[in-house]
Amino acid sequence: MEIFTEYQGRIVEAFWTTIQLTVFSAIGALLLGTALAAMRLAPVPMLTWLGSAYVNVVRNTPLTLIILFCSFGLAQTLGITLVDPQSRTSIEDGNFRLAVLGLTVYTAAFVCETVRAGVNTVPLGQAEAARSLGLTFAQNLRIVLLPQAFRAVVIPLGSVLIALTKNTTIASAIGVAEAALLMKEMIENTAALATVGAIFALGFVILTLPLGLVFGWLGRRLSVGRS
Repeated sequence: MEIFTEYQGRIVEAFWTTIQLTVFSAIGALLLGTALAAMRLAPVPMLTWLGSAYVNVVRNTPLTLIILFCSFGLAQTLGITLVDPQSRTSIEDGNFRLAVLGLTVYTAAFVCETVRAGVNTVPLGQAEAARSLGLTFAQNLRIVLLPQAFRAVVIPLGSVLIALTKNTTIASAIGVAEAALLMKEMIENTAALATVGAIFALGFVILTLPLGLVFGWLGRRLSVGRS
């Protein structure tokens, strides 16, 4: 426990960074993923093709490559850093925001497919009835389809969020000071592999287990009965 006492403050900071990465990326992925799902369901062939192409390309691209592209491709090659270059913390802030961007882009593909699967659970007659009442595609999606779709896929969305929480460890590849980067440093400095591994494994269990329980409860609470 001497290792935990020595690094206690930095461990808390590292997991706080992990939580921030998860929250910001989850919000971005939910918004982008929902928009992509709408594109895939749209009656416009070009939008459908673009949504499908995005999902197929991103899902088959390793997350590490996406994160590295955000750092080297956007920041170093194109100069897109998402921060004020005059800031004293521009490097740390830039790496964090680029990591959020990469995680958002990657996770949105899975959110899209989850939401689209939820829309497919809505009886076709409801969409046809909405169209017969004169609702546009956007109104049909917003009023009829998406509310029921989200209720149907609460548990799968929870699984996506849990996977996102664990995927934040990839952010260490571009120097974001989250849990995985500190774990690597602690192992190199102390050589106490088993102890350090147990500390961080417990930390991720504390983060992800309540998420699974909460989304499981919400899924049962909000489930839509089908006759």
